[in-house]
Amino acid sequence: MATTEAPRSATAEPDGGARRAGSAGVFASAGLIAAVVAGLIVALSASQALVLLGIPDPGPVTTYGLPAVRALGEIAAVIAVGSLLLAAFLVPPQRSGVLDIDGYRALRTASSAAIVWAGCAIVLVPLTLSDTSGQPVSEALRPENLWSGLSQIELARAWQWTAIIAIVLALGTRAVLRWSWTPILLVVALGSLMPLALSGHSSSGGSHDVATNSLILHLLAASLWAGGLFAVLAHARRAGAHTDVAARRFSAVATVAFVVMGVSGVVNAFVRVEPADLFDTTYGRLVLAKVVALVVLGVFGYTQRRRALPALAADPTSRANLVRFAGAEVLVFAATIGLAVGLSRTPPPLGSARELTLTEAELGYDLTAAPSLGRFLFDWRFDLIFGTAAVVMAVVYLLGVRRLRARGDAWPVGRTIAWVLGCATLLFATSSGVYRYSMAMFSVHMGSHMVLSMLTPVLLALGGGVTLALRVLPAAGRDGVPGPREWILEALHSPVSRFLTQPLVAAVIFVGGFYALYLGGIYGATVDSHGAHLLMNAHFLLSGYLFYWVVIGVDPAPRRLSPVTKLAMVFGSLPFHAFFGIALMSTETVMGQTFFRGLSLPWNSDLLADQRLGGGIAWATGEIPLILVMLALLVQWSNTDRKEAVRTDRAADRDDGADLAAHNAMFAELARRERERS
Repeated sequence: MATTEAPRSATAEPDGGARRAGSAGVFASAGLIAAVVAGLIVALSASQALVLLGIPDPGPVTTYGLPAVRALGEIAAVIAVGSLLLAAFLVPPQRSGVLDIDGYRALRTASSAAIVWAGCAIVLVPLTLSDTSGQPVSEALRPENLWSGLSQIELARAWQWTAIIAIVLALGTRAVLRWSWTPILLVVALGSLMPLALSGHSSSGGSHDVATNSLILHLLAASLWAGGLFAVLAHARRAGAHTDVAARRFSAVATVAFVVMGVSGVVNAFVRVEPADLFDTTYGRLVLAKVVALVVLGVFGYTQRRRALPALAADPTSRANLVRFAGAEVLVFAATIGLAVGLSRTPPPLGSARELTLTEAELGYDLTAAPSLGRFLFDWRFDLIFGTAAVVMAVVYLLGVRRLRARGDAWPVGRTIAWVLGCATLLFATSSGVYRYSMAMFSVHMGSHMVLSMLTPVLLALGGGVTLALRVLPAAGRDGVPGPREWILEALHSPVSRFLTQPLVAAVIFVGGFYALYLGGIYGATVDSHGAHLLMNAHFLLSGYLFYWVVIGVDPAPRRLSPVTKLAMVFGSLPFHAFFGIALMSTETVMGQTFFRGLSLPWNSDLLADQRLGGGIAWATGEIPLILVMLALLVQWSNTDRKEAVRTDRAADRDDGADLAAHNAMFAELARRERERS
């Protein structure tokens, strides 16, 4: 990950140190504002929360220290995210791939922020144990209480994992100097927010699947928007290069984040709050305050687009408007983060609570009848993550095709059909009645698994989304700032991509995942975890796409494989798929038995039979996509031969058949020598 080449220095300014110190002061002020706002809100609702939870007062250190430390930690987290966003996508690296001075500074800021984030998460472990038990924090710090509490309290474990991920992030940002690693570190930084997203109010109660998914989207959008704003402000204050490019790119990110935050926030709020409670309860009024804060932030963003961006476009050194508006927006964002922390500490209104059925408590929704074809087709529950991804992928692809054709370029209709069908199957597998019942029945889950890993990736690989993007996106040019097209090319030719697309590696990831998840015990141990199901779906899609991209994908790949190698990959995977299905049909132990028994579904009383049915589905359907793949391979092979023949004919036309004449002359000479010997 490290490199010996140093970042190239940008144009030095005499007041650079003062500007960096000023940015640090802004960040410290933001952390203080967030901590104070969170503490004030908790002061208004702390006693109410303790009464509702029926636990004693843990003392002021926990009551006010917990929200203050959490707010400070979340400010550090978004600074880390935003700094890595800047280094990865808002400013360019050197031509050699090493970070420029601006990216290097952002990376070091991310490292410091990650250390603060990790420290706050560590402190929040005993504070959370104290808050949950109602005992002073000194009692929670006792080793026996600390270790037993970690095994019993989910939120404390979430902070433990947050600290671990943040420490990994801090170490990674210290070891990296090349640009190619910064997108990976950005993913790690966003991942540090996930333990928090999968715990708290949203992870329990009715519709907790919708609430959790909306919170994940909300946190991702907020961290990219707020963090990117922090990073762009710091970059502008130190007079960094390409400030105009960074501000323009961040404006596009902020616009998308604003929409995602608004929609996900509304969805998450109305899962917990009835409309009548918005004005009559503390929780409802805090929700309205967040709405007002989001509107204010949107106004700031709109003003930036109208004033700061045109000024930068006309004169890249004209940073005054950007610094002024971004500085004020940062402080509003800090208060909003403190407000969000206070809201997470405030109990939802009692009026929104009701007695839940067993399935609602476990799944987030009710199942009132046995599965049927009609329910699979029409009983939909839209998945905010994968369902939204399917819709967005289809719309963006179609817009790309329209742009391509508008400039007179052709695009195969078959590829468009394949991509849209791939998006449709993704939507169906994650948002239809199949999704609803897949969480409660192993056999339906396996059917959904087969679609996500064996059908959707085949269609997406044949759709050629990467090829379309490379043809639609403009090239930066020799002296231009690298953009999305260059990022895609860099990813395609990266060492990670070359490693993953090795035939053996791609096949092991694809086939081995089945055995590890089901026969290795992972599914049985995590069947009751919503986060685990999200990761499983992501694994099915990504591992399947990787395999089929290597085998039949029309997109460019880091390595060229012969048709024989591709056929060997397909035929080599067939027996492993068959054996996997047979192994499931032969099992004697029910995976996740406690969870499925707890659902008490009357039409699914024989869990072992349902599991064996799932094995039968895996065995019967797993080969169908592979047959389609073989047909696609044969078609591609035939097309390759035809193109080679056309190329040969054109070469012959250019040189008057010199190659053919030489070939015939060789045979004539051989015949002459044979006659002489005889």
